[in-house]
Amino acid sequence: MVAANSAMDTRPSEKKRKLFEAPDSAVIGPPSDDEVGEVRPTVGMDDYEKQKAAEGEAHFHRLGWKRLTIVLIVTAVALGSLSLPGAFATLGMVAGVILTVGIGLVAMYASYVVGQMKLKYPHISHYADAGRMMFGNVGYEIVSVMFVLQLVFTTGSHVLTGAIMFGNLSENGACTIVFTVVSAIVLFLVAIPPSFSEMAVLGYIDFASIIAAIFITIVATGIRAGEQVGGVSSVEWLVWPKENLTLAETFIAITNIVFAYSFALCQFSFMDEMHTPKDYDKAIVTLGVFEIFLYTLTGALVYAFVGPDVKSPALLSAGPIVSKVAFGIAIPVIFISGSINTTVVARYIHGRMFKKSIIRYINTPMGWATWIGLDAVITLLSWVIASAVPFFSDLLAITSALFVSGFTFYFPAIMWFMFIKEGSWWQGRNLVSSAANGLSFAVGVIVLGVGTYASIWDIVSAPHLSPAKQNADLHLQIHRYHLGLVSDPFSCSPLA
Repeated sequence: MVAANSAMDTRPSEKKRKLFEAPDSAVIGPPSDDEVGEVRPTVGMDDYEKQKAAEGEAHFHRLGWKRLTIVLIVTAVALGSLSLPGAFATLGMVAGVILTVGIGLVAMYASYVVGQMKLKYPHISHYADAGRMMFGNVGYEIVSVMFVLQLVFTTGSHVLTGAIMFGNLSENGACTIVFTVVSAIVLFLVAIPPSFSEMAVLGYIDFASIIAAIFITIVATGIRAGEQVGGVSSVEWLVWPKENLTLAETFIAITNIVFAYSFALCQFSFMDEMHTPKDYDKAIVTLGVFEIFLYTLTGALVYAFVGPDVKSPALLSAGPIVSKVAFGIAIPVIFISGSINTTVVARYIHGRMFKKSIIRYINTPMGWATWIGLDAVITLLSWVIASAVPFFSDLLAITSALFVSGFTFYFPAIMWFMFIKEGSWWQGRNLVSSAANGLSFAVGVIVLGVGTYASIWDIVSAPHLSPAKQNADLHLQIHRYHLGLVSDPFSCSPLA
């Protein structure tokens, strides 16, 4: 309750609100995408600042629920969705389907709770603001660090994915460092538009791109399976989990599914731009149903067509020529989805740096200069981390286990119990919601604990079973460095 009361004090005061109040001539209400034009200063700098503030407020409140859906899909659904067939290969078809659907439903409900929180406390602009309400100023700083780190690391993963794509298309025709630099430059350029409404326009291209890449992968693997002796029925996929499965192996597969639903991290930031925030639930339901259907279909079909030897991402199992085609079609996915992470973290840092200045609206020369500079710094940092850390993919998995578990699952549950619930949790009207949020909290804590353990285990050691020597008693742990699975920093060697 103390945290809640202190959080209420973070709302803009009447004095601060009036500082940026729109003049009488300003457009009131949510403008359309082309209604926001340049407003020239009339009297003096004070009027100019007010007008630029009115412009900025209008420009950053143009996002409707349909575009919100696209932005959420672009954030959530990327090439990582093609890692799900590999998770099915570990867990088996039955557990793979159950976990994909079940975790999707929990994530969708938790995201609905995040939206409830935003509606009840409109001053929340980013997840860090919710952190302050839950845990005070210390919580604000901790959640801020978690928020920034996860987004920067995710951008770094897109730097490497872009490099893998360039290497695949060119038959590794250049040093990998060159490909990572080119990938980072493209991510920087695509992240320049500061408004999520503008990013949503690119999102339509991204959406078409990922659907086409997944469709090509499913069709190609299906055709390859049909060409085998005995056809598709000859593929030896498993109904139940594979034998001698360790806890760490199991959770590495489960976390691949969990992180495919990690869209709640950016939801506060996106909803802050909505002109009608109460429509958010339409976007959440549309996204949730779409993701559950796409992930389950992709994981099950590709696994059924390829079997236990399916590669990750699965488009690498479609054959050398088709994988090149799929990678080429997936270019927008790599860069548009990645750049949105940069935009979200840059919006948070920029808004915090220039909280009391019109610079934060990014519609003045200084606003644009600081925005582009911050965009460049974030992209450069993402590139350095991704290229310098030999086990970056495992490090990303650790940060995801530590942070996404909270952003997607247990933080929303805490918000509901602290701020949204009305009355006691055991009252009849609250029992269903209490159970749902209790489940969300439990999923988050389990992912936090076991997921972190599994990610660290994957760095320290990896099961290495020779096909000729597999038996129920053999589990030889060989260090990943000894296996050559960890590359050197800033290496020219191919990433995949």
